[in-house]
This record gives sequence, C-alpha cells and structure tokens, in this order.
Amino acid sequence: MTETPASQEDPETATTAPRRALLRRALLRLDILDLVSLGILVAGLLCWATSVLPNSDALANLGRVAPLVLFLGTVMVMVAIVQASQLFDLAAAALARAGRGSHLALFACCFALATATTVFLNLDTTIVLLTPVMLALAAVTRAPALALAMTTVWLANTASLLLPVSNLTNLLAADRIGLGPLAFASRMWAPQLAVLAVTALCLWFGFWRRRHRELDRYAVPERLPAVADRRLLWTAAVVTGGFVAAVLADVPIQIVSSAAAGLLLVHCLRRRRDLLTWELIPWRLLVLTAGLFLVIPAVMRHGGADAVAALIGSGTGDGAVLRAGLTGAGLSNLVNNLPAYTAVEAVVPPGDSTTLLGLLIGTNVGPLILPWASMATLLWFDLVRAGAPGAQRLRVPMGRFTAAGALLATAGTLVGLAALLWL
Repeated sequence: MTETPASQEDPETATTAPRRALLRRALLRLDILDLVSLGILVAGLLCWATSVLPNSDALANLGRVAPLVLFLGTVMVMVAIVQASQLFDLAAAALARAGRGSHLALFACCFALATATTVFLNLDTTIVLLTPVMLALAAVTRAPALALAMTTVWLANTASLLLPVSNLTNLLAADRIGLGPLAFASRMWAPQLAVLAVTALCLWFGFWRRRHRELDRYAVPERLPAVADRRLLWTAAVVTGGFVAAVLADVPIQIVSSAAAGLLLVHCLRRRRDLLTWELIPWRLLVLTAGLFLVIPAVMRHGGADAVAALIGSGTGDGAVLRAGLTGAGLSNLVNNLPAYTAVEAVVPPGDSTTLLGLLIGTNVGPLILPWASMATLLWFDLVRAGAPGAQRLRVPMGRFTAAGALLATAGTLVGLAALLWL
C-alpha cells in the first residue's frame, strides 16, 4: 500500500483538521464559570424549545434583558481599549502617591473612591472604571492585589443602597413605591451607613491587615509612567470623561457605553488596529445573562413563584421585612439578584414599602457569595480573571471568595435590615 502524497491530500481534510485542533484548544481553555454559563444558556434554550417557557414569555424576557446585554458587551470593549491607553495606569500611580506608602491611607482612599463612585454613578460604573485602576495600582506598588480588587467588588454591591441611581434594583423599587431621590435616601441612609461599617471591617481584617501583605509600606512611584501613545491616551480620557458625564446626566447606560465603545473602535480602526482582537468580546457574560433570563422565568412558572410566596409568608411587620431581605439575599446567590428581586417583589403586598426596602437590602448586599449573584460581580470576574489585553490578571481563590462573601453578605444584610427597622 502506497502513502498518499501530501500534495494529493483531501482538501476538505486539510481544511477541517486545523479547525478541529482550534476547537479542541478552545474547549481546553474553558474554566468552570465558562461551563456554567454555557450550561445555563443550553438549559434556557431547551426551556424555550420545549415550551416549558412559552414563546411570548421568552421573547418578552429577552427583550427586557437586551439593554443589559448591550451594556455588558460594549462596556467591556470600552474598558479594554482604555486599559491599553494607560489611563488606568496613570490614575493608579496618582492614587498610590496620595497614600504616601501607608496601607491604611491607601485603604481609606480606595474605600472612599469606590463608595462615592457607586453612590453617585452606579455599581456597574464602579466595576468598569475602578477594577482596572486597582489592578494597575497593585502592579505599581506591590500592595495586595486581591485586597484592592475585593474593595471594588464588595463596595460596588454594598454601597449601592443610598440613591435610586446606584443600582437598577433601586430604580425598580423607587418606581413601585413612588420615592424620589431625597425621599429614598431618607429611608436608606441608616442601612447604608451600617452596611458600609460592616464592609470596612470585613475588608480590613479579611484582606488588608498586615498578615495579608508582604510589605509594611507599599512602594510609592516617584513619577507617573511614561505614555507610549499620547493620542490614544487623550482619546480615552475624553471618552471616559464623557461616559461619566452622561451617566450623571441620567442617559440610559447602554446608550452611553455603546457610544463610548463606538468612538474608541473608530479610533482603533484608524490608528491602532493591533488592539482589535476577539478577546474584546465578553462572551461568557453575554451567554450567562441571556440564559438566566430564560431559565428563571421558566422556574417561576413551574412552582418557583409558589415557593417564593411560601418563604415570604403572608404577614406584615418586622418579621416580613426580615424574611423578604433574607430570601432576596439567598435567591440572589442562587440565580442572580435581578431575577431574584423581581420574583420576590411580585409577592410583596402593594403599599408595603418597608418590606420592599428590606428586599432591596437583601438583593443589593446579599449577592456576594457566588460569581453569578449579581451582574456587577460577573463583570468584575471577567475583568480580573480574563482582563483586557496586556492587563494584569488576578487569580481569585474561590474558596476564600465564597467564605468571605458569605460572612459579609450575612452580617451586612442583617445589620442593614436592623437599621431599616430601627429608623
């Protein structure tokens, strides 16, 4: 038997073999969160295909989540290009110099910055703008990277109680009970302060104190880093400033992120095509988000709503507020806080504003245990574990993340609920 010369090899085989090898390499690179995301999407599509979730409901839920998917997709493109511009590196160096080598001062600066960004912009903006700064800060100063990153993700969730703009769930609650920004803040200032105090304690003792870092004082950069592409830097700075201004002006965040990403992509098409790679697309976030909004409505149609109603009960008063908050926190970690909020909200009696605010504390402060508990946490995981091209990547110990998150979620939710009932 003679061998087939390489020149006479089947063209189809020659074409498909590299594709199969590429597919195998891609599958081997999938981690547990990738597999969970794909599994949830497959489950959601099966619910739709088998009419467990009726076609009209599936389309309605996908329509509802479309603005969120658009935001998640475009904002990650924006962050990746801004990261490459070195804007975050410059911000990190400036923050490091403000702390003057003291970890306590650095902690206070980072805590205040993340809190203010979450309160006045919103939690997603905190994740998008501050996570890359914190990672760059760790690289410049040798301060503990995990401590800096955890400060961002925890405060993005726990500092989001004070104003309606701070969190999408706040907007949903404020609309239902008819509270404007000042009236909303008058009900939530005490829970917010109590939760922030617990967050500060958990962050310091869990991640920042001496045993968690290798140096008594961090390295203060003597000068700002040199900029390789000043035109890209100025473009990124202007776009980022416009992003913040538009968010403050209450422009829908998916429109803001789309415009920002579009402007940066145009710049890269003209001058920096090397930055345009498939890694810019946060496919895991998009897949998981779409899957959740198919699976959770299907579960609610087939017994889920009755189970939630049983957990909440039919009573009112302090007990109902506590049950709503704890149920919201638990469901958020199981399925994500947005569908958890809407599920519990549906069984809260009309006019019971205190119970609804208690639910809000649970769904804002509680989703800290599992990666998919809130969209902000998912966005954070994509930034720290995948990262923008050229950015520092951080290994997050899932056991420690889950245990520390469970402690803060439980303590923070209970303290916040107690402050709400006291007020």
